[in-house]
Amino acid sequence: MSIRTEKVASLVRQELGIIISRELNGSGEYGFATVTEARMTPDLRVARVFVSILGSDEKKEKTLRYIEKQKRHYRSLIGSRLNLKFTPSLEFHHDTSLDNAMHIEELIRQIHKDEKKDE
Repeated sequence: MSIRTEKVASLVRQELGIIISRELNGSGEYGFATVTEARMTPDLRVARVFVSILGSDEKKEKTLRYIEKQKRHYRSLIGSRLNLKFTPSLEFHHDTSLDNAMHIEELIRQIHKDEKKDE
């Protein structure tokens, strides 16, 4: 990835993080959403945005659907805030790495708990 694509990806991640957190977080209706990563295509036309969502499975699904529905609105906000020749189209993906890490941590705790019982 070139330096330019990395810079643009970082700017998109920061701006979307601010937009999404202001719009969603604090409302009990949706899960707590955080933009964890953005990846740009080499031509800077498409941004793949990864969002980590905390909450119940229902809230995660509802939050991701809402974000997908607001895609055009987010794109227009990004276009007005960033000085780019082309405003990238946005593709949102659910980032499950935090969920996986929490699951692994719980498994490790369970193993340690079982070992203490055996002693």
